[in-house]
Amino acid sequence: MAILVIAEHDNSTLKGATLNAVTAATQMGGDVHLLVAGANCGAVAEAGAAVAGINKLLVADNAAYEHQLAENLSKLVTEVAEDYSHVVAPATTTGKNFLPRVAALLDVAQISDITAVESENTFQRPIYAGNAIATVESLDPVKVITVRGTAFDAAAAEGGSATVETLDAVHDAGVSSFVGEEMAKSDRPELTAANVIISGGRGMGNGENFAMLEKIADKLGAAVGASRAAVDAGFVPNDMQVGQTGKIVAPELYIAVGISGAIQHLAGMKDSKIIVAINKDEEAPIFSVADYGLVADLFDAVPELEKLL
Repeated sequence: MAILVIAEHDNSTLKGATLNAVTAATQMGGDVHLLVAGANCGAVAEAGAAVAGINKLLVADNAAYEHQLAENLSKLVTEVAEDYSHVVAPATTTGKNFLPRVAALLDVAQISDITAVESENTFQRPIYAGNAIATVESLDPVKVITVRGTAFDAAAAEGGSATVETLDAVHDAGVSSFVGEEMAKSDRPELTAANVIISGGRGMGNGENFAMLEKIADKLGAAVGASRAAVDAGFVPNDMQVGQTGKIVAPELYIAVGISGAIQHLAGMKDSKIIVAINKDEEAPIFSVADYGLVADLFDAVPELEKLL
């Protein structure tokens, strides 16, 4: 039995979520192989071969995979999957895009967003916005799985010495093409990789007030996030959203400012190591998960916090 992990990358660097998926894969038993599909992705292949726990690296370097279009990548993965018992990918926007297609092409059920591995065919995954944990057993010949990165430690990026195999298979479905992308640029760390996150909610009042959080973030080396209510109100762009329909995070420190703590938001951050909440409503649900809570007007508390830092 061998497990195939699909690497997430930008053709130059291996994304951290891949390392979490590798850890999950090693707990399923058997050899773990890593597939790097891209264009001019030699640097990624080199990094992938060095990951601890990887026995073999598969490289598909072709223009058809440059932007990891789901229509093309899914055909490649489906072909390669014939030799594997498990196909694993991070539960990111990329993984959620192409892996359901793989499951459909293989005619098996996908097991999404797993948080624990009990055995080679039994897994745990959250349901009801994380308020319950389902134990799922799959008897499918190939298990197609996405992994919640915050639930698994990252595999060591160095120390491995995988053998490398080049794949010649080229799949261009011809039904989609890459037009362009607009990447959010910031000097702050990415939400999903940050050790410290400070997030604002509807209580911030407007987008301009998020500047208060940015000042604290700069002092702490933190990322800035937001609740869905703040995003829906147009305060900040949706790539800042933390929650069930946003980004799932688990930093060392999470500071929630003006966030009431709706189930949708808690599902995305309650695994944080230390949670600090600032809210003037002492009955706000966020205090039920907070390690430290301050009942105060954020417009008084946040500037004071910045001065103390």
